[in-house]
Amino acid sequence: MTILIGLTGWGDHPALYDNAKDRQYKLTAYSSHFPVVEIDSSYYAIQSTENYQKWVSETPDTFSFVIKAHQTITGHDRKALTNREAKQLVETFISSIQPVINAGKLNTVLFQFPPWFDVKQRNIQKIKKIKQWMGDIPIAIEFRNRTWFEGHQKETLAFLKDLGITHVICDEPQAGEGSVPTVLEATNDRVLIRFHGRNVHGWNNHGQDNWREVRFLYRYNQTELEEWVNHINWLKKQAKEITILFNNNSGGDAADNAKQLLELLDITYQGLHPKQIDFFDLM
Repeated sequence: MTILIGLTGWGDHPALYDNAKDRQYKLTAYSSHFPVVEIDSSYYAIQSTENYQKWVSETPDTFSFVIKAHQTITGHDRKALTNREAKQLVETFISSIQPVINAGKLNTVLFQFPPWFDVKQRNIQKIKKIKQWMGDIPIAIEFRNRTWFEGHQKETLAFLKDLGITHVICDEPQAGEGSVPTVLEATNDRVLIRFHGRNVHGWNNHGQDNWREVRFLYRYNQTELEEWVNHINWLKKQAKEITILFNNNSGGDAADNAKQLLELLDITYQGLHPKQIDFFDLM
């Protein structure tokens, strides 16, 4: 059983960068703390193979990446694509991440669907097509619409299981249709857990300019993380690998909470990037 704990992105965690060199080489510094990271820049733009090759070269051999699928593939930007255009976009995305695949550093590709992606036949068909186009590449799906679980939980989990898709387990506010419950069920031998915080009042967009910052402004307390230790022990009976990502970083809390959970689970990683030692520290 492997448990990998990390964060979403590596550029936004000041607690991890002790000196100017760490701040200059943030991914290298990050990989001295955690063995996995989520790449979310791929959601906003399909990244170049050169970027992925650079990130591969800056991380240890045992490091892995969760890569977030581009927003046009998941429908966040509401662009209307023909079936052919959608397939071509997926193929372009796959081509871009090839350096990570070739290096054996791909954890999974994360498809996070928008809040309006509800349980309808056309959306079920879209998932089937994405799975077909992605082939043997491991993928995980995160829903942001609770209709997939309210009255359809058994069917949704069976559907993902039949396709071999990882069900993303979320810890997030229960704030209406655009949020999902925490469902502690694995659909294959991999589990992906994402911690978004529990800021129920900031979860939905009420027109505030800084909504995206407020949305993930939350610090988990000891009791909440201890509850998750029990959940993780339950999930260990269902899967061979559990990846946990903290996304609650609007206030800089993600790194601290991730380390807190590592301590509660008594996990120490081998093969991380060696921490930089200043020559004058040895004098």
